[in-house]
Amino acid sequence: MIRRDYYDILGVSRNASEEEVKKNYRKLALKYHPDRNPGNKEAEEKFKEAAEAYEVLHDPDKRGIYDRYGHEGLDGTGFRGFTGFEDIFSSFGDIFEDIFGFTGRGGRTRTAVRQGADLRYDLRISFMDAVIGKSTEIEIEKLEKCRDCGGSGASSGTRPEVCTRCAGRGQVTQSSGFFTISSTCPQCRGQGQIIRNPCKGCLGTGKAKVRKKIQVKAPPGVDNGSRLRLRGEGEEGEFGGPSGDLYIFIHVTPHDFFERDGDDILCQVFISITQAALGGSISVQTLEGTETVKVPKGTQRGKILLLKGKVVQHQKGFGLVDQVIQLIVKIPVNLTKKQEELLREFAKLSGE
Repeated sequence: MIRRDYYDILGVSRNASEEEVKKNYRKLALKYHPDRNPGNKEAEEKFKEAAEAYEVLHDPDKRGIYDRYGHEGLDGTGFRGFTGFEDIFSSFGDIFEDIFGFTGRGGRTRTAVRQGADLRYDLRISFMDAVIGKSTEIEIEKLEKCRDCGGSGASSGTRPEVCTRCAGRGQVTQSSGFFTISSTCPQCRGQGQIIRNPCKGCLGTGKAKVRKKIQVKAPPGVDNGSRLRLRGEGEEGEFGGPSGDLYIFIHVTPHDFFERDGDDILCQVFISITQAALGGSISVQTLEGTETVKVPKGTQRGKILLLKGKVVQHQKGFGLVDQVIQLIVKIPVNLTKKQEELLREFAKLSGE
């Protein structure tokens, strides 16, 4: 089945602002909402299609991947759209409440399952570690279920009370036209319960900041700007929802001899004018040690030598990378009198 372009689905240009994307999605959500089109399968599909497009285009990371690699790029990140209406309503509850005055079909509460927030960690590693790979331990700070109250938010020996205004539903409802319109309960703010004696550890939120150590493995061949994703290592979800993810952004410290060019390792080696003219052998540093390399006779400045299949595996495991050696002919300075005489004799023999 051919998948439609997300920009076409929402009717926006590729450089549309986030506000334009949201505005057009609101129009389509209002037009194709299942409660406005009961039993209309085509409207339901368009509603789901618009939600999937909005999920990608309103998220800078997903949008960037889609712009560069299309649907296949998103597939590689594990994104598969939405499995049903509940996914859509729980993900975009704020938009549906803004449009209709309720968060989902049949006035469902805002306390629906929600995934936890994603976290970011910037990891700086050396050039050598980036090339050969490195396993390291990091420490992050994140919100987890409060250990003092077990996540209830209530102090020891007490329990949250059911909200008397909404009877624990988290919303108050009223009928209006085609819809049963619900809004967030003003008394419990959508929680469905009231905490009379808040836990001192989390101040009634049910969550507290903790520091956690995590083992991170940077695979061979990561480069500056690479991003690693650790699923489930973000903050805990709401109301039984899954935890978010932890994104590790790699920053590589430059090396004083080597450089990267894609999957290749670059270096510059200086040789003398006699080595360039007569040829010979030189020792070159590689990431595996020192190797002897032959310099052909008559080598010119900028000559490239290639060490095939050296060093490490590609990031995706497709074999070994190459080391590219650029030869730079070093012109001598502060010549002795004898050296000058020999060079002048050479010049005379060369007809210069």
